[in-house]
Amino acid sequence: CETGLASKEALDYWMPVDWYNGGMEHTTLHLLYSRFWHQFLYDQGLVPVPEPYLRRTSHGMILGEGGEKMSKSRGNVVNPDDIVKAYGADTMRLYEVFIGDFEKAAVWSTTSIKGCSRFLDRVWALQDKVKGGEVYRPEVEVLIHQTIKKVTGDIDSLKGNTAVAQLMTLTNKFYELDGVNKAEFKTFLILLNPFAPHITEEIWERHAYGGTVTGQAWPSYDEAKTVEDTVEIVLQINGRIKARVDIPRDLGKEEAISLARQHEQIAPEIDGKRLIKEIYVPGRLVNLVVAG
Repeated sequence: CETGLASKEALDYWMPVDWYNGGMEHTTLHLLYSRFWHQFLYDQGLVPVPEPYLRRTSHGMILGEGGEKMSKSRGNVVNPDDIVKAYGADTMRLYEVFIGDFEKAAVWSTTSIKGCSRFLDRVWALQDKVKGGEVYRPEVEVLIHQTIKKVTGDIDSLKGNTAVAQLMTLTNKFYELDGVNKAEFKTFLILLNPFAPHITEEIWERHAYGGTVTGQAWPSYDEAKTVEDTVEIVLQINGRIKARVDIPRDLGKEEAISLARQHEQIAPEIDGKRLIKEIYVPGRLVNLVVAG
């Protein structure tokens, strides 16, 4: 552009930047100067917006196993090439996400990275347990919708560690059910793909699902199906837990208290005693206060 800093079309298209991320050391370097110069240009009428980026984040630092900053002088530097050679790129990537909160420092742990490697081994072995089925099974449907919701939200909010933890929970459920059906496995692979792209693409191709994992639409969830139909509550007598039971989530107070009073571990203990108070906290507990 010969008449200005840049053409109006280019500035409108490129500015402001969607997301600027850098380490904390950039706060008084890139962050300070990028904003300073941009606001100067805005005051001069050369750029259309006052701020250069919509979102600013800082990532934490990976520390050595002793909790100190990695450096050659301390001899605690972890070479990523060595980790990739020993465990594979997917394990390296997965562990970096799983190691802790995005914005906080985290201590490197050789033991923990082995845990991520074992998880991917379980994912690989799961492909031998795939059964037919084009819809989610009732016994795992709620957890799948919960997982889609959580992983989607956690990626947007940079909480990859809890997203991976949720995928581990879903994997455990598949093993409890002694397998996974086609619909469930395809959704699982798509959700895991951002964290472990190589293994998920390999499994996808082995099962001839067509195309690539990265080319698939992101799974959607039904909010109504993220809520369990039943909930576990505790049954108490004078504040002491006597039993745990699953009840319909929308069960009313009278029905819940009646169920508690008739329970095999409650009825004998309140028989012949004066009932002083009945307490019901929906979704949590029934407490029968008795005397005598």
